[in-house]
Amino acid sequence: METQGEKRGVKTKLLGVVMVSLGILDSLLTLRGGVPDEKYILLIVFGIAVYIIGAVRAARQPEGVEEQIN
Repeated sequence: METQGEKRGVKTKLLGVVMVSLGILDSLLTLRGGVPDEKYILLIVFGIAVYIIGAVRAARQPEGVEEQIN
């Protein structure tokens, strides 16, 4: 049975992955024309940060979960 704790951070991690992939694709397209633009590199960095936040939220357990297991 899935608990609410297992689903925490999934949307945040998905948003981070989308931001990173869009940043990589956009920077590759601008690299073809010359030097990549700074805003796409920032999009990649912010995407990684959002993914890390989602991973931390997923790793944290709610306070009542340990009592329910025991």
